[in-house]
Amino acid sequence: MNKIDVKTLKSGIAFTEPVYIDSDNLLVPAGIPLRQKDIDQLSDWGIFSVRTEGEIQTEANKNAAPKNTAPSKLSLVEVQENKGPYRSYISLIERLDTIFVGIAGRAGVEARSIDYITSQLLQEVRDKRDSFIGYILGGEVKGRSMAKNSINTAILSILIALELKLINHKILQIATGSLLHDVGMLRLPKEILDKKGSLSDTERQRIGSHPLVAHKIVTQELFYPKEVGLIVLQHHERWDGGGYPHRISGTKIDLGARIVSVSDAFEAMVSNKPYRNSMVGYQAMKNLLADNSRRFDPGMLKVFIKTMGIYPIGSIVLLNNSALARVVEVHADTPLRPKIHLLINEFGRIFKPDEGDIIDLKTNKSLFISKAVDPKDIAGKNQ
Repeated sequence: MNKIDVKTLKSGIAFTEPVYIDSDNLLVPAGIPLRQKDIDQLSDWGIFSVRTEGEIQTEANKNAAPKNTAPSKLSLVEVQENKGPYRSYISLIERLDTIFVGIAGRAGVEARSIDYITSQLLQEVRDKRDSFIGYILGGEVKGRSMAKNSINTAILSILIALELKLINHKILQIATGSLLHDVGMLRLPKEILDKKGSLSDTERQRIGSHPLVAHKIVTQELFYPKEVGLIVLQHHERWDGGGYPHRISGTKIDLGARIVSVSDAFEAMVSNKPYRNSMVGYQAMKNLLADNSRRFDPGMLKVFIKTMGIYPIGSIVLLNNSALARVVEVHADTPLRPKIHLLINEFGRIFKPDEGDIIDLKTNKSLFISKAVDPKDIAGKNQ
């Protein structure tokens, strides 16, 4: 790491990588400007230097990919790994992971570093909606699993909130709650979180306490208002009253928590976990549709399915003529007939990411989707 003399620091400068006071304590995440208050505190504490692997952020390097982030291949996804929206997606995951490290280590993380991610993510989802939806199914980001899951949950929650036409302030609160909904897990023993076998009753109770721990972190350490605290506290409550920690039901559950509940469940089903492989998007949607008002607010579920489609963007599908394609756009009025990008045609020709026809199944009545396909089953076909 580069050693930087505190005397050279100035208010307003930011670095391309996180800045640390020492190996365990974060000063500011990547891209977050220093305040005079931060610099003065260092002097008060008798700290003469800080460390970072980055450099001072300029317009030229502002959107550079973090050094410690190694974007992996996207199976059959039309992106270039280190450019454009995908780079922004990876950068947001890396920044949130740095914050989570600070929360886990009780390093005194400030809410403004989280607010930066929240506002940036909301803008990205508004501007590049379809790309960010596609990364949820198509991205294979190694490591930083909790940060990735939280970013994905926030993307989905923002989409629902936008569809509901909530005011911007409420959307930001829901996005913040989405990012922080599982921070209580950061204070649980690692051996419980990584355990692949069955959990004991005591271990299940510890995991079940994480909404209470998260609520305390969000309201008493990060000083967010009660509206954000309710989201993290209630996101495991169920519509039928069978959830936890307080077994409340129906509209007694906070609106934001009901949104995050649906988003978190979908994200969990399509992500790899230590105890199981991920589902394809179509199967995850089928599972949600089979809920029958037990776990989820049926109104939120309806909005989610309208937003995402039966075959979510990024899904790999087999057509009735044996061609393979990726879903690139969904139609709310015809959820079974999305717009697709051809990957392998009926004759077995494999297309590069910038090749292949775009076909709208809404207007092309001769083609239809036979089934959804797990990308891992056919990943080798486009090599």
